[in-house]
Amino acid sequence: MSLIRKFPIKTLQFRHILTLSNLFSTSANPNPPSNRPATAHYDEMVNAAGRSGNYDELRRLLNRRVKDGCYNTTSTFNFVTVGDDSISAVGRLCETLARLDKGYVMKGAFDALVARLCKIARIDESRLVIEAMAPANCGLDARTFHPVIKGLTRKNQVDVAWRVVDVMRERGVSPDTEIYNRFLTMHCGAGDVEAAAAVLERMVKVGLKPNGRTCDALVMGACRAGKVEGALVLLRRMEDDGVPMLLSTRLYVVDALLSLGYYDQAVRFVRVYGGRDTWLDAESFGCLAIRLVKLNRTDEARMVLEEMKTRGLEMRHALKSLLKYVETSEN
Repeated sequence: MSLIRKFPIKTLQFRHILTLSNLFSTSANPNPPSNRPATAHYDEMVNAAGRSGNYDELRRLLNRRVKDGCYNTTSTFNFVTVGDDSISAVGRLCETLARLDKGYVMKGAFDALVARLCKIARIDESRLVIEAMAPANCGLDARTFHPVIKGLTRKNQVDVAWRVVDVMRERGVSPDTEIYNRFLTMHCGAGDVEAAAAVLERMVKVGLKPNGRTCDALVMGACRAGKVEGALVLLRRMEDDGVPMLLSTRLYVVDALLSLGYYDQAVRFVRVYGGRDTWLDAESFGCLAIRLVKLNRTDEARMVLEEMKTRGLEMRHALKSLLKYVETSEN
């Protein structure tokens, strides 16, 4: 089976590829101890103020931390938990954030709160926070909506997620590539080819270009549908268009080939796409070797590990032990 070859697809569009292949993120001393990260220290103080209900101190800290170059993190609003009194707690927080310094300080705090609420599956409340951001005029943009769309698509709440996109447009915010990628990942993961093609068409229609994660989702969909040839077509198109390939994209193809029993082709595939990124090569060869050993394909695994040495790729301790194990097994 000759899977690795050039395809005359320069003029094909992604929609065509999908058709041809049947595819388818109390007051405290603001100066932290010198031996502790300043940002983490601010997070601790913010959370202490939030747990105690000291909103004036919370506001002071959120203003001060950005001036000190200590931006908000995923831990900034950890005091907001699943068991809170949802409406009153979020409403009080929104009132406090709306009184922050205008610009990045306010925008960053609102975004961090939205992300926190989505992380703990309080997506409805996160949408209330976004509603509070609009009159605050703090620069609502697509990044604010990323965790909301991510949370909804992970739960396969397609209709609700598209309604959020409608809300974005009503607020004058255009969905970006990341938004569309979330829909693509959901549909491709579920094997819904038609829905994935429709999302891709909408994305291209509004002038957005596919990126590495777009192609990652499409390759995943092709491989899960057993269309390895289609996945290779997409990879060639990525290469022609200069779209960077993710590790997961390579591994989708590797896993699909191995599941079909095409062990030599899997090794050849990793070789063909090697030589572009040292870290990516090391991870690709290493993951392939581990998978081959699990499938009792020790000859192929030894060959892959030896090639890693020849190419001068970093081999972690686990892979060195694996090589020794393979060599011992052969002897």
